[in-house]
Amino acid sequence: MPRTTEHRHEDAHAPATGGWIGRPVPRVEDERLLRGHGRYVDDVALPGALQAAFLRSPHAHARIESVDVRAALAAPGVVAVWTGADVAALPPMLNQEELRTPPGLADLLDPLVRMTPMPLLATDKVLYVGQPVAVVLAENRYLAEDALELVDVRYTALPAVVDPEEALSPGAPRLHEELDDNTAVAVATKVGDPDEAFATAHTVVSEEFLAHRYVASPIETRAVAAQVDPFSGKLTVWSGTQTPHRLREAIAHTLGRESETVRVVAADVGGGFGQKGILYVEELLVPYAARALGRAVLWREDRNENLTASSHAREQIHRIELAADADGRLLAVRDRITVNFGAYNMTGLVVPYNSLCHLLGPYRVPHADIGVVGVLTNTTFATPYRGAGRPEAVFAMERAMDRLAIELGLEPAELRARNLVRPHEMPYATGLVDRSGKPQSYDSGDFPELLRRAVAKADLPAVRARQRYGPQDGRRVGVGFAMYIEATGLGPFETARMDIAPNGRVKLAIGAPSQGQGHRTSMAQIAADALGVPLDVIDVTGGDTEATPFGVGTIASRALVNAGNATHRAGRLVREKVLEAAARRLGVPTDGLDLRDGVVVPRTGDGPSLTLARLAGQAPLPGTPEPTDGRHGTELSETVHFRPPGFAVASGAHAAVVEVDVRTGEIEILKYAVVHDAGVIVNPLIAEGQVTGGVAQGIAGALYEEMVYGPDGQPRTTTYMDYLVPTSSEIPDLDLDELFTPSPMNDLGVKGLGEGGAIAPQAVLANAVEDALRPLGVVVRRGPLSPSRVRDLIRTAPAPDGQD
Repeated sequence: MPRTTEHRHEDAHAPATGGWIGRPVPRVEDERLLRGHGRYVDDVALPGALQAAFLRSPHAHARIESVDVRAALAAPGVVAVWTGADVAALPPMLNQEELRTPPGLADLLDPLVRMTPMPLLATDKVLYVGQPVAVVLAENRYLAEDALELVDVRYTALPAVVDPEEALSPGAPRLHEELDDNTAVAVATKVGDPDEAFATAHTVVSEEFLAHRYVASPIETRAVAAQVDPFSGKLTVWSGTQTPHRLREAIAHTLGRESETVRVVAADVGGGFGQKGILYVEELLVPYAARALGRAVLWREDRNENLTASSHAREQIHRIELAADADGRLLAVRDRITVNFGAYNMTGLVVPYNSLCHLLGPYRVPHADIGVVGVLTNTTFATPYRGAGRPEAVFAMERAMDRLAIELGLEPAELRARNLVRPHEMPYATGLVDRSGKPQSYDSGDFPELLRRAVAKADLPAVRARQRYGPQDGRRVGVGFAMYIEATGLGPFETARMDIAPNGRVKLAIGAPSQGQGHRTSMAQIAADALGVPLDVIDVTGGDTEATPFGVGTIASRALVNAGNATHRAGRLVREKVLEAAARRLGVPTDGLDLRDGVVVPRTGDGPSLTLARLAGQAPLPGTPEPTDGRHGTELSETVHFRPPGFAVASGAHAAVVEVDVRTGEIEILKYAVVHDAGVIVNPLIAEGQVTGGVAQGIAGALYEEMVYGPDGQPRTTTYMDYLVPTSSEIPDLDLDELFTPSPMNDLGVKGLGEGGAIAPQAVLANAVEDALRPLGVVVRRGPLSPSRVRDLIRTAPAPDGQD
């Protein structure tokens, strides 16, 4: 990854007991992973396991006339071949939790959310290239793949539609015949009187911007393995999922079993980014096969499957208008957003509503009119990807802000500064409704300071001076800014269980698994501070439904806020128990003791002490409890379900200086600066890594990655030969800085951080490129800004005012 600029963290406001929060502790999980000792799903050794391979539709839209599996069944090593008819009795897949509309949101806005259950294997029709039609289970993957070629499927092709606006037109091919049209979701809201504001505004700009489709493309593709214990009958499933508890419930529902009979373990994960945060049919069919066949089963996805059959993201069309007064103060925003959902409604309002309620960003906007519609098309289904609707909204709003600044003759940074919500206005009510159905409120932040620092890092006067000097060797320089807010810490809850083992080690189990976020380090830091023990005595387990029977998962920048605060509270409660137990052992008052570095000591410094290991090792045997005051049991453990009272709002400002070669269309990023605010920082090293990774993925979408479909619904970027993923060589050094405005929404004052870096890069780079090419009349309305697209923009740009 790119190098980052060093900066100081001593001003972080850490509610620390032992001072672990705020320390840049090296990640404890790294040595194991770097030495190749990680345990990913493919590393789970299941003796005698069958391997699965899926036959996928080559058509975007077709009727299945017949499926003949006789030759495949007779192939060497094949144990079973199933079609849609063989699993038709199983319930179709539905992402129930993601599709649920919060009651408050339903009451206030009455959104339309249409369910489109997905059959585990297609039966009558296929709706996108890559949809599973049959599955082969064989002694190894090679034999399974060979047998796939022997499955004879007869299709009748049907008209396909890939453009979401065409899909809404009368007479468009209808994907789901039980629905009236191809609308999957629709919701709209208003604040104030936007029509009057637009009618009386000094300046109005109207634009259409497109956020293009691309893919999470994690290093580790999806994988799932399942095995039934022959003695207990319990089913254990290993998956790269981000939401193990939701997967457990879905598997139990599919198999018609009690949840307690299914255990899901989130193994080490080589990147999730939201793509592994939803349910897939493969995750249900593999456990079903393990139970039905009485053998362990493994499936792992290849790269072609990941690019074509795992979820896509980002594709939105924004028709946005801004109204402002003569001084450039925003009066109103109007936006009509169209989201391409692909063939199935997998996650309902999650992405569309995230775009809606994040559109206004850090700006004071008294009037708004925002509507969004999600549309079904014959493309792979779309779901959240790092940022989940926010990068798309920021792209539209920040591009519109630059267009407004040019119309008003203002510096884009100055226009932003005039419209930012001020710190003294916090908590700030936007007038919108947040994703939970409550009035939207920004809990904390200093948006003007974010912008001030970003502008300083960009050295705006130097860029403008160089622009006045003119292009050099056909290369033009430009600067761009983009700001964002992110509501983090999505509920409804997260779980932490803390136990003191007889040897004095602390066992912490949380419901949120890790896909590289460093939970084993950061959660241990929180636990060490809350409890009063050294960091190296804490063992952290995440994402095992047996260790924590209740949980939600690692999605939506929620793990630190929810699992972190659950850990903090569990640690404080266990600390109370430890001190009370020690007081009874030592015969002294509880308030005269303290727990420091794993040793109970007198507050005065005089008197006997007691190690945590000795205290835990002398706990009474089960069935012989010590007398207590009734407030606590004698077991040194606690389970906490933390329920956030509202969103903790993170924010940031990005600045980019670019050089564009007008002859080749090549873009060079000369400087990229990020100033972010995620409240209290638990571990600065991990925070910097999260921001850096997010920015890298955002730059990838801005300049390189795009999932392209032909008009017939055939994907054209199906391998890494066509789908361009940048390496660390293409990502510039980053200049990082941060503010610390603790959130009042939780005990620790933390805000989510994992997605923030990915939210602004598309907008800031588009703004910078347009700034460089503005003398040529270029307006950037979509990405990625590949060399060929930049050359097209220059070639087709109208002559700017005052030039031929």
